[in-house]
Amino acid sequence: MHVIDLDVIRNAEIHDKPYRHIIGEGFLQKDKISSLRQDFPAIDKPGFLTVDDMALRGSFRDLVEDLESSAMAKSLSDKLGLDLDPLPRLTTIRRLSQLKDGRIHTDSESKLATFLVYLNDDWDEDGGCLRVLNGPDDFDDMTAEISPIMGSCFGFRRAANSWHGHKPFAGERRVVQITWLRDAGELERKKKRNGVAQFFKGIFGR
Repeated sequence: MHVIDLDVIRNAEIHDKPYRHIIGEGFLQKDKISSLRQDFPAIDKPGFLTVDDMALRGSFRDLVEDLESSAMAKSLSDKLGLDLDPLPRLTTIRRLSQLKDGRIHTDSESKLATFLVYLNDDWDEDGGCLRVLNGPDDFDDMTAEISPIMGSCFGFRRAANSWHGHKPFAGERRVVQITWLRDAGELERKKKRNGVAQFFKGIFGR
């Protein structure tokens, strides 16, 4: 691996309540953090963008390659109880968050598993910290909270009760997300929807 430390996943405790997930720290190699910070794409609009939508460089390109590798998929598979390696995947990047982001949700049924890694130097805000939730109605009804600091990560198996979200935050919140999907058709649909959404954000500034 160029940038990530898979032992963080391999050694992570498996949590099954309220749904299958793992939490880790130090997922990014310390000697790569400075270059990852410099090479993070200069995204000037909110929302997630697919890696196909931008030119990746340096250590950040290496990070995406690591996340999309078979070794990464197999390590996470062992924790989540799924065979992720043969599945289609979608890798997206976010730099800017809006107050409307982070609403409580489970993810759609088209997704089987998701892994997020954060790349922020520090975090003093209450908003923007991902919470593992017991239900759809209360941010304080949680079992865990993940601060989006450099190298913290969260992986989970999508379920009917995989509630998660974060309190409102507006500003820079760097995160890379890789999602494994049920089929290739769903992958293409999600890429198309993402492209249309970003197009209208460019027009209307939302």
